Amino acid sequence: MVYQYINNGYYIVLDVCSGSVHVVDELVYDMIAMYEEKDRKSIAKAIIDKYGDKYSEYDIYEAYSDIEELKDSGQLFTEDVYKDVIIDFKKRKTVVKALCLHIAHDCNLACKYCFADEGEYHGQKRELMSLEVGKKAIDFLIENSGNRVNLEVDFFGGEPLMNFDVVKKIVEYGRSKEKEFNKNFRFTLTTNGVLIDDDVIEFCNKEISNVVLSLDGRKCINDLMRPTRNGKGSYDIIVPKFKKFVEKRGDKSYYVRGTFTRNNIDFFKDFEEMADLGFDEISIEPVVAAPTEDYSIREEDLPQIFEEYDKLALDIIDRYKKKKPVTFFHYMLDLNGGPCVYKRLSGCGSGTEYLAVTPQGELYPCHQFVGIDGFKLGTVFDGINNQDVVNEFKLCNVYAKDNCKDCFARFYCSGGCAANSYLYSGGILDTYDIGCKMQRKRVECAIMIKAALADLEEECKDEES
Repeated sequence: MVYQYINNGYYIVLDVCSGSVHVVDELVYDMIAMYEEKDRKSIAKAIIDKYGDKYSEYDIYEAYSDIEELKDSGQLFTEDVYKDVIIDFKKRKTVVKALCLHIAHDCNLACKYCFADEGEYHGQKRELMSLEVGKKAIDFLIENSGNRVNLEVDFFGGEPLMNFDVVKKIVEYGRSKEKEFNKNFRFTLTTNGVLIDDDVIEFCNKEISNVVLSLDGRKCINDLMRPTRNGKGSYDIIVPKFKKFVEKRGDKSYYVRGTFTRNNIDFFKDFEEMADLGFDEISIEPVVAAPTEDYSIREEDLPQIFEEYDKLALDIIDRYKKKKPVTFFHYMLDLNGGPCVYKRLSGCGSGTEYLAVTPQGELYPCHQFVGIDGFKLGTVFDGINNQDVVNEFKLCNVYAKDNCKDCFARFYCSGGCAANSYLYSGGILDTYDIGCKMQRKRVECAIMIKAALADLEEECKDEES
């Protein structure tokens, strides 16, 4: 499968199954579009009819030869070899490699779009995870990770810093087990920032590999959607704390994560706000909300959203030119190697390799399924006893979803989020159509940025020489 598009003056051709990306001129671009349906003479005639004498017969011949060479070398019009791998997906042996610990089913903010219901998760009671449950979760992960050495534990909520002492003790317990069991724990934490202080900063810089800082951009937008429990805005509370945190973070990973809703589909302005505040690792995610919510994203919003993604992409390129680069999470694509085959086909591994743990020790496929009837898998004390649901998640892949089979972006999004599919369509093997359209646009922008930055590198080399 070949996918072609034009963005920012770049003629881009993606060979989907090989992952090869080609930036070409208009002649080759048009000829590739006709290659599989016409012979060389018919293609030449079509080019002459369109462009007149702009291209000579020699130009057309050379372009055709280049296309044939790319096809012969497996970089264009390649066969889909992955569809046969999927047959054994249900039989494949999986190990648990990551846990999302719901360290606090409680929160000190009242974000309007919160899928966690301010920590209550579909009717679960507000409570904090005990150290006993946290330790048992670490034991469960070690016992079910097989020979895998690198393991990940995410501290999540609600607001995890409301249970900070237990966070620190769980990390200490995990570190105490690393040498004995030949494991290496990578701890991450997501916080709204209200409780950040010097102790939190010092601990995170020592022990937490990546910290996600929740901020929706502009003060008016953030305070509208992320108020405190008493209805006041949180921007003025958290931004100074985030700036101090990032200043002391050094070269350790973090990113500021925003959410855009129907209230700010002009979210490029929020990106600018974050970047101008000095944050250089940024993510702005589309809201996950039921279609009935007044802030949910709708089909008619997509044209402007696509424009925002284009503006954001051009701004990122401009910041690189000015040697003030900013990383945008959704534009981070690895075009040189990428993840393994199973990762490309099935994504995050929710329900099989990645599980969520509630304060009571219950296991769910991921944080967005916590509290939903039928999705409880077991507990960290007794293990997994709902194998039917695990097997269903094993089959969650791009070839099990009708809308993914012929999508050019399938190996970049890996079939999308199972929770979003369930929320919007009622099944994990369905798709969220609006989300898919936004994802495809982001992939297009990300590839274009790669092309533009490659041109910048060449310009720099030419100037140096």
